Amino acid sequence: MWPCVCVCVCASPQSSDISEYTLPGPTGGDDITGLSAEPAHYQLLAELGRGFNNLSQVSMARHIPSGQLVAVKHTNLDECTEEELLQLMNEVLLSRLFRHQNLLTSRLVFSSCCQLWVLTPLMAYGSADTLLRTYFPDGMSESLIAYLLYGVLKALEYLHQMGYVHRGVKASHILLSGEGRVYLSGLHSVYSMMREGKRVRAVFDMPHHSPALLPWLSPELLRQDLHGYGVKSDIYSLGIVACELVSGRVPFQDMPPTQMLLQKLRGSHCCLLDVAPFPLGELGGLKVSRSGVDSGIGESVVTGSLTHSATAPPADRPQSPGPKNHSATLHNLVQLCLQQQPEPLSLTHTPTHTLTHTNICILFPAFHMSSMI
Repeated sequence: MWPCVCVCVCASPQSSDISEYTLPGPTGGDDITGLSAEPAHYQLLAELGRGFNNLSQVSMARHIPSGQLVAVKHTNLDECTEEELLQLMNEVLLSRLFRHQNLLTSRLVFSSCCQLWVLTPLMAYGSADTLLRTYFPDGMSESLIAYLLYGVLKALEYLHQMGYVHRGVKASHILLSGEGRVYLSGLHSVYSMMREGKRVRAVFDMPHHSPALLPWLSPELLRQDLHGYGVKSDIYSLGIVACELVSGRVPFQDMPPTQMLLQKLRGSHCCLLDVAPFPLGELGGLKVSRSGVDSGIGESVVTGSLTHSATAPPADRPQSPGPKNHSATLHNLVQLCLQQQPEPLSLTHTPTHTLTHTNICILFPAFHMSSMI
């Protein structure tokens, strides 16, 4: 259907040409495949956010004939570059390929004039990033973190088995539906590791719009050398997300990009602190950092630490009521995720797929995984 979309880009605003396709979806509350592909049938209720380099607006909408609530991402194709159009096409085409219960795909896509409409089930609880900012400013409980990460890990395992690397794993791309199912979104950054019908061990492409993703990107991806990167880079991002969910702060985020790059290439890593928060009145000139990074001199980035940050939030930021004593399982999970990819990639190293999924899943039984499926 994409040739039709290209025609719409060049069409006049008065054109009423509409192209569409629907994709089979799951049964239950997340099924939207029976809805119509007519913009007039949808009432936009509220803006939920923006994405795709601020070119797309995501809104909550009501399908008027059925009354069903959905999420609508609409993008003005006239404002997109040729490269951005290719990214949108890639995301839509991948939605035809991927089928997994923890992967959010676009199940109804249509174009009207110069607008591309992408409909997905409404995620009633929003993203993990929204939950952090609204309800858990100092981090989530370990049981909730385990629930979210397990869903993301299953989606990544599926993507990696299909021969793709996600390259955009972060809290804002982790969504929670009204039924409590965890979804991984952000398919526009997905990249294939298949070449001439064969799977390669490393790729070298740099994600588009990567400045916004820098805190989550792995050292081997940022290094951009002859060794390249593989699916392990997604697991590094999962470790950063774990630190983000634990403390409510994104590691490295307060650093200038160049300093962040140097810290990652030097092997700086995140760690979790099992300490009680200091009363704000006793901090003196120190402020609580949103990212929890050190001054850039130390060899590690401490999640939930204190720093002289010029970009720190106001002093009235809510704090946790007591100490955070993280389990050994959580510490091991973060350590396993953030270990750097071996260089060079040799046959003597542990297979990446086994390292990234099986070994990590072993850490989850303490969180009663049977209740998360």
